[in-house]
Amino acid sequence: MPIFQLDQQLWFPPVEYAEEDGLLAVDGDLSPERLLLAYHSGIFPWYNEEDPILWWSPNPRMVLYPSELKVSKSMAQMLRGNKFSITVDTAFEQVITACASTLRDGQPGTWIVPEMIEAYTKLHQMGYAHSVEVWRDNRLVGGLYGLALGKVFCGESMFSLESNASKAGFITLVQWLQQKGYHFIDCQTHTPHLESLGARQIPREQFLKELALALHSSLEPAKWAFP
Repeated sequence: MPIFQLDQQLWFPPVEYAEEDGLLAVDGDLSPERLLLAYHSGIFPWYNEEDPILWWSPNPRMVLYPSELKVSKSMAQMLRGNKFSITVDTAFEQVITACASTLRDGQPGTWIVPEMIEAYTKLHQMGYAHSVEVWRDNRLVGGLYGLALGKVFCGESMFSLESNASKAGFITLVQWLQQKGYHFIDCQTHTPHLESLGARQIPREQFLKELALALHSSLEPAKWAFP
């Protein structure tokens, strides 16, 4: 399959043309219009600082249906104990910057480059991108961010400076999304951590059909607030 090279024209090739690893296209830009078109099409950007912008649509796709969330007894007990204070959309730039700067096992660098931070901060200001913040003693110790489109939440990245901090934020978010009637969380690619929380892989064709249904919601982009 060819790797499509994007220009200033606002378009993406059909995802069926993606490589076996999910790579579909290169270049283009990170304008809000292109990013929103990408996510509506089942495509997302993911690249290193020295690379051009790379656009992906993997097959299979990792998703989490809120009703299938797995919460261990120890995590449920910890959440009931209010070890952490969890908020939403109160510190987006802090969260995305922390996701970019927190080192992970096996990853020497980050894919959340400065232009990514700028692009998703714009989407946050427009009401599309959201952050979950996990605090302890007024210190940000974990969190995650992603995009909400219709009734789907597209998770992007999470970080944790204390054990179980990001997991607590993620579980709280999923439970809240279930209350709001969200269809699923797009987790993009498989990780053992997400699988342990109940996420599973589905064929890309099924993902696109379910994405189209979730996008039919008339929800307007807006700042979020947990009760």
